[in-house]
Amino acid sequence: MAKGLPLPDQEHELYFTDRGIEELEKRRGEEEVTFEWLAEQLRTFVDLNPDFEVPVERLATWLARLDDEDEE
Repeated sequence: MAKGLPLPDQEHELYFTDRGIEELEKRRGEEEVTFEWLAEQLRTFVDLNPDFEVPVERLATWLARLDDEDEE
């Protein structure tokens, strides 16, 4: 998957696609959430933005299977 363009004047390499992640971390990084809550937010997002169904599905599957490599 191709990354976005780097943003200028950053201490570390930050890609354009990371801006939302950085905002999420800054605004909500101290909060604790459940995966149940996250799943509901992803469902709502896909309902509102059906074009993102495949990327959200891939992200959810990736998150669900993070530990699979350790178990093999």
